[in-house]
Amino acid sequence: MKIIVLMGSPNKHGSTGILTEQFVKGSEEAGHIVEVIDVCHADVHPCTGCIYCGYEGDCAQKDDMDMIRKKLLSADMVVFATPLYYYGMSAQLKTVVDRFCAFNSSLNSRHLKSALLSVAWNADDWTFDALEAHYKTLVRYINLEAKGMILGYGCGTPSMTKRSRYPELAYELGRSLK
Repeated sequence: MKIIVLMGSPNKHGSTGILTEQFVKGSEEAGHIVEVIDVCHADVHPCTGCIYCGYEGDCAQKDDMDMIRKKLLSADMVVFATPLYYYGMSAQLKTVVDRFCAFNSSLNSRHLKSALLSVAWNADDWTFDALEAHYKTLVRYINLEAKGMILGYGCGTPSMTKRSRYPELAYELGRSLK
């Protein structure tokens, strides 16, 4: 299986990166091909709503989204990896997701598998409610097959994350994919 991870953390060596590394390790050990796209350092601009794309064509903006689009449309799975920022995904990842509108039907017809990897400082039971609802809505709207979510409560620093059970859970999720 070909897996694309949309890495939505601007901190390359942070807690989201730790979960992503472990997910990739498990996935590759299971025989999958994984590519991580650093959307935070890519040249991706917000959707302008111009509808140049006609909701299923080329975007008027010429940026890295064309590359991301091609990779997603040739993949079997997409993984959304993001720190929790004010109870949602990072702005950089949300910008990429918003641009899905230019190839929504093509993306929808792929029936991609999907997963969510996220970390948060907060450990309250409601911490991930909004992000989880958003992810589940994307799964439903884009016709994805959800394979799991790793929600790292109390992972405010890399050392906190490394001491938690969440890196092992991310590894196991990657390893379990069929």
